[in-house]
Amino acid sequence: MPDVQSQEDNREIPLTKVGVKGLEYPIRVLDKVKKVQHTAARVDLFADLPQHFKGTHMSRFVEIFHRYREDLSMPRFLEMLTEIRRDLEAESAFGSMEFPYFIEKNAPVSRLPGIISCRCRYRGRVGPSAERQFSVAVSVPVSTVCPCSRAVSDRGAHNQRGIVTVELELGPFFWLEDIIALVENSSSSPVYSLIKREDEKYITEHAYDNPKFVEDLVRDVYVKIRELGQFPRFSVEAENFESIHNHSAYAFTEYKGGGTQT
Repeated sequence: MPDVQSQEDNREIPLTKVGVKGLEYPIRVLDKVKKVQHTAARVDLFADLPQHFKGTHMSRFVEIFHRYREDLSMPRFLEMLTEIRRDLEAESAFGSMEFPYFIEKNAPVSRLPGIISCRCRYRGRVGPSAERQFSVAVSVPVSTVCPCSRAVSDRGAHNQRGIVTVELELGPFFWLEDIIALVENSSSSPVYSLIKREDEKYITEHAYDNPKFVEDLVRDVYVKIRELGQFPRFSVEAENFESIHNHSAYAFTEYKGGGTQT
């Protein structure tokens, strides 16, 4: 059969990225407790297209991803991009993959088990001369109590749920669970999917004793990640869904290596 994609194009316009976007697929990733976790991902896979090719072979992106779906640990994701680059005769291959990562947590007093979901993302690029870029992001739900509200109020303080997103440039191997726990321990309180009245009492009082501005939250997470000394670059952002405002409170910072912060 004719291979139309491989026909020559005479417009002399190379394309930076071509490929598949929004591919939804079941996958398996590493789990610290259960060894592996089954989840579902939304995937973008691209390669550059030299100017002399009319098109790329879209089916090969899916074909290669299908082979890797049962083991998509962080190093394997880069191996997959290397194979895409080689198979499509491209200079560079790019990929991103978003998926829910599930953590089983016991309520703080009743110890009843429940499951929370954190959004995770892999993002990578493989280029010529073994050039590699890879980062992992995880978004963790937390709860915060406003220090100002607590200081000025005679009764209570307003609190809200928020999301902290940490993006890490890959250094040594790490577990997602450890980063999630680090973020939760920097907040006023973790959030839970199942609690009883005794848990609610404990969570409310614990959070009240640990008030945090969104700025405090980002700075505390930043300090703890920097102290790990594992990641050449990372960023931390937090969004609080304010309970007494019709807007969110937001903060962001990043570490670019060598002590540089922006």
